[in-house]
Amino acid sequence: MSSRRTFIKRSGILLGTALLPFPGCITSGSNKKLGVALVGLGYYSTDLLAPALQQTNHCELKGIVTGSPEKIPIWQKRYGIKDTNVYNYENMHKIANNDEIDVIYIVLPTGLHAQYSIKAANTGKHVWCEKPMARTAHECQQIIEACTRNKVKLSIGYRMQHEKNTQTIMKWAETRPYGNIDHVISEAGYNGGTINPWKLNKEMGGGAIYDMGVYSINAARYSTGLEPIAVTAQQSTNRPNIFTEVDETTSFEMEFPEGIIVNGKTSFGESLNNLEITTNNGWYYLRPMQSYSGVRGKTSDGKILSPMGKNQQAVQMDNDALAILNDTQVLVPGEEGMKDINIVEKINKAASTNQRVKI
Repeated sequence: MSSRRTFIKRSGILLGTALLPFPGCITSGSNKKLGVALVGLGYYSTDLLAPALQQTNHCELKGIVTGSPEKIPIWQKRYGIKDTNVYNYENMHKIANNDEIDVIYIVLPTGLHAQYSIKAANTGKHVWCEKPMARTAHECQQIIEACTRNKVKLSIGYRMQHEKNTQTIMKWAETRPYGNIDHVISEAGYNGGTINPWKLNKEMGGGAIYDMGVYSINAARYSTGLEPIAVTAQQSTNRPNIFTEVDETTSFEMEFPEGIIVNGKTSFGESLNNLEITTNNGWYYLRPMQSYSGVRGKTSDGKILSPMGKNQQAVQMDNDALAILNDTQVLVPGEEGMKDINIVEKINKAASTNQRVKI
């Protein structure tokens, strides 16, 4: 059983200097900005990461990797990307020779994360990989080993761990200002809109438990500061004609040391955005707990956790850039992403066997 302090250390979060609410609180001693290449130009890159990179202080959009040639002139016109910084999936290994690109950010379907994160690491560039990290813990380990072998930093895109109210919850897991934690509710899901086809494909890492479930799982871990020891789970769908391969909804109960129980839920059919922590001397919550903006909360003694007011992706990328520039520990290393995927695999096993599974 890991202690709270062990969790904090292994997660790469040191309660002193690393729990910074905003980027720019650490200086790199240089005005250099890291050049970032986005791999995959879908919604998250187009609507969130690329705009966020325009708000960063320590990195900038320098390159793109895409299999859609029709997108290239649009991105070049919008962001001034040079012809020499445009790649496809077959020639992205040539980024190794491009001094303008320091970081390769993998923003592809989960089932492709391992393949292209390893390709990125082999270029000798630092790797940022979106969450969920990969389909299996084994694939996560392969990514970690590739980055270690190439002596590059690896950071997983858990933007919430860079958000100030979430960092407060993480600090309270260590300091326990409201006493011992008894129970946690951790829920993340959405309902409405068209679901991207790859999220319905098992081989691509589809399903609610991967896409949204890692928010619930990660929150369960960072809000307790502990690692789970067992899980039970149930999976269901109200739309079996759509969800033929993957879960639409997964409910799970995680057992933690100290007798803490976490009830988690994730769904593509329900709007869920809630983290509640009940202690022996009170309670506190974040609601919403994983939205792109407006994360806020309240405590039993009346404290209000107001929204950060900063672009979450910009904060995340600046913090990760500073870790590279200062050669310090990243906030969310590969080991953190791998732990969540290991739990995802155990939840899937518990659901398929209808049995309690030890972690």
